[in-house]
Amino acid sequence: MTITVTTSACPGCAGAGMAQDIAQRAVPAKGIILSLPHIHCAGCIRGVEKTLLALPEVAGARVNMTTKRVAVDAQGLEPEDIVATLAAAGYEAHPLDQTLLNASGKDEIGRALLLKLSVAGFAMMNVMLFSVAVWSGASQATQVMFHWLSAAIAVPALAFSAQVFVSSAIVALKAGRLNMDVPISLAIILAAALSVYETSQGNEHVYFDAALSLTFFLLIGRYLDHKTRFAARSASQELSALEVPRATRITDGFHKAVDVCDLRVGDTVLVAAGMRAPIDGTILNGTSDVDRSLITGESRPTMMAQNDAIAAGELNLTGPLTVLVTAVGADTTLQRMAAMVATAESGRNRYTALADRAAQIYAPAVHLLAAATFIGWYLVSADAALALRIAISVLIITCPCALGLAAPAVITAATGRLFRRGLLVKDSTALERLAEIDTVIFDKTGTLTIGQAHFDTRDLDPKSLAMLAGLCQSSQHPVSRAIASALPADIRPVVFDDICEIAGCGVEATHKGQTIRLGRGDWVGAKTSPALRIGDQPAVPLQFSETLKDGAAETIKQLQAAGFEPQIFSGDTPNAVLKLAAQLGDIPAQGNMSPDDKYHAIAALADQGKRVLMVGDGLNDTAALTRAYASISPASALDASRAASDIVVLGQSLSEIPEALRISRSARRRIVENFTIAAGYNLIAVPVAILGFASPLAAAIAMSASSITVLANALRVR
Repeated sequence: MTITVTTSACPGCAGAGMAQDIAQRAVPAKGIILSLPHIHCAGCIRGVEKTLLALPEVAGARVNMTTKRVAVDAQGLEPEDIVATLAAAGYEAHPLDQTLLNASGKDEIGRALLLKLSVAGFAMMNVMLFSVAVWSGASQATQVMFHWLSAAIAVPALAFSAQVFVSSAIVALKAGRLNMDVPISLAIILAAALSVYETSQGNEHVYFDAALSLTFFLLIGRYLDHKTRFAARSASQELSALEVPRATRITDGFHKAVDVCDLRVGDTVLVAAGMRAPIDGTILNGTSDVDRSLITGESRPTMMAQNDAIAAGELNLTGPLTVLVTAVGADTTLQRMAAMVATAESGRNRYTALADRAAQIYAPAVHLLAAATFIGWYLVSADAALALRIAISVLIITCPCALGLAAPAVITAATGRLFRRGLLVKDSTALERLAEIDTVIFDKTGTLTIGQAHFDTRDLDPKSLAMLAGLCQSSQHPVSRAIASALPADIRPVVFDDICEIAGCGVEATHKGQTIRLGRGDWVGAKTSPALRIGDQPAVPLQFSETLKDGAAETIKQLQAAGFEPQIFSGDTPNAVLKLAAQLGDIPAQGNMSPDDKYHAIAALADQGKRVLMVGDGLNDTAALTRAYASISPASALDASRAASDIVVLGQSLSEIPEALRISRSARRRIVENFTIAAGYNLIAVPVAILGFASPLAAAIAMSASSITVLANALRVR
């Protein structure tokens, strides 16, 4: 039976309902950043912080439950020291590269867009006040003064706020192509320039308000689009941040802490208990249990000894290991995974959103139409100012504001609905891709199951239970903690004469002249692991079982009923995977899959024309999550997996996944409807503008009306 256990102690889960601000409080800006993958309640927060603050070198420590990290303000301590301290207290931790994390966490672009949006809105309101005064019958002198005041406000505001579109248009033109920002920039620049000219001539009509309104509405769409994209940080950066920054190199018997980048193939390093391997290597000395969940996704420890291969990122649990370095830097398993993720991310980024595809046709057509309008009116009237004014009206009335809002407005409404149902959408194109899914792949442990083994005590007598209680209370091994947590509260632990934990084997003790062992099957004398042997009595195998996550079976049934093809890809043993698949209705399942296997299996399905949704939570799922057409992770997943996914399930149930697929299809229909509305608006408004019946201001009002219609239709998704 597969044993999967979490590796953190949680003495205060009863405090899980404490105020939310405890989990969201700020952390020190400087210091050491550690990942705490298995914390999940306020008791965990208190335990970690109390453990760290007890160290005299630590001035401050703050846990962030959302990111599952702790920031430690410490002097004279290495990250390895803090990791070891937390491990002794029962909390798994590993250091992160703060530079890489900070690089992916700042939203400078979003702040800049919001500032430009604010300036455009403020200027628009003030210029409209002057326009109202002019329309109310101001005298000629007052009208000219208000026009110049409008120019003084509008020109600097447009120069600042519209540079988003102008810069993009310049880049496109330099590359010899057109995009949606080219007609936008032309409309804004020409409207402002013509307004300045009309003001200088003392003429009645200026269009500063139209140019500002156009800029304001377009910036709303641009900001909404950016915010939906920003939540998806680079998963490859997150994976790279997991790499251990320091290692202990052994040279002529002397130990020295060095940067990992200074290690070379052929060096010898010490991987202490509680530490992650900094490199790929071969074990020279030592025996230990190793958490290989990075590779297999299963947190069942694997006993490793001399000549076994250990990979970068794998966690050494129980005993020190001396390792010969066989791969460093980009050649390590961890960095190869990061490279796969980066490749998959770039492939996903080639997906073109519906609005972008529409723009490939839309932008050239707008330019041709405006140019033809100018030429036609100039030939008819010989009045360049009139021809330019009508051409500007055409550019404004055809400006892709409604088109630009068509997708972001729907996506914002749909993501709000999904968030209320416990699903956080992180990528702006995720819903469009999710609407095209036909195959759903699930990881097993931590995704379909709760990821924590349940120890079955029903077949054990009170004496054996008391023995287990005494053995497990002195061990920090994940299996021991899983057993201890499942024992009845009224069991009194046996007090042993002597007790020791043997790395890679288990726990051994003496009681009334008898040797008691708990551990690996072959060490105890059983065919399966773990097992308990009391003296000369036959070894008793200990039974563990996995528990399906809430809603897992119903989710599979709903997906099958909706015409999807659910499957399981897992790093666990084939027997365990097939047993779970049978529970879920004999769905296709594969076991013993490495991260490479999952990645290439999904790539093969893509080559067959399948559009795959991957649902997973482990580091070993990260490459598969990014390679899939769309992806979902539970909130309990590690940072890299959450970053790689398009959607995060905030609750404990999987039952919302079918709903996400339904909402995504509804959202896609609304996006297509919005494009239809935008196209219908243009069919009516463009001829009116070409015939000269719409001034630039009227064109701006019509454009705003189409945008409001699109927004109203988008709200139907909610």
